[in-house]
Amino acid sequence: MTLAPTWRIGTMTITLLALAFSAWAAGGGGGDAEDATPKSSEYKAGVEAIKAKDYAGGIEWMTKAIAVNSKDADAYNYLGYSHRKLGHFEEAVQNYTRALELDPDHRGAHEYLGEAYLEMNRPTEAKKHLAALDKLCWLPCEQFSDLKKAIAVYEKSHQG
Repeated sequence: MTLAPTWRIGTMTITLLALAFSAWAAGGGGGDAEDATPKSSEYKAGVEAIKAKDYAGGIEWMTKAIAVNSKDADAYNYLGYSHRKLGHFEEAVQNYTRALELDPDHRGAHEYLGEAYLEMNRPTEAKKHLAALDKLCWLPCEQFSDLKKAIAVYEKSHQG
């Protein structure tokens, strides 16, 4: 009777499935997809600028990235993020909206657009994006949790 090999294969299969599922469930912070589609050097430079909190540089690089690939929802999401961090809320909303037109399931864009709406004192719109994330995330995902927390903080600070 050889149970050990079967057990090893079973454990390895479970481990691989768990790793694949955790990668899927994690989504992505800025970009939801961060998919297998190769990203341009402009996009990569934009991400680096944003990580360094150089939001003006992020705008410049992500604008160039969009010129290279006008269908890149992640680039629009990061462009919106950079605008929001600089207080350009209308531009942020426009870019997040474009990201969602290209990829309606983009969890990062839903989260960030919800946060932008909170900063614009529009919690009803933010809650719509929380509801969208609730449908997109089979299990609690980072984007859902972050937006839910931001809404709770907003509501607590705007009571009475």
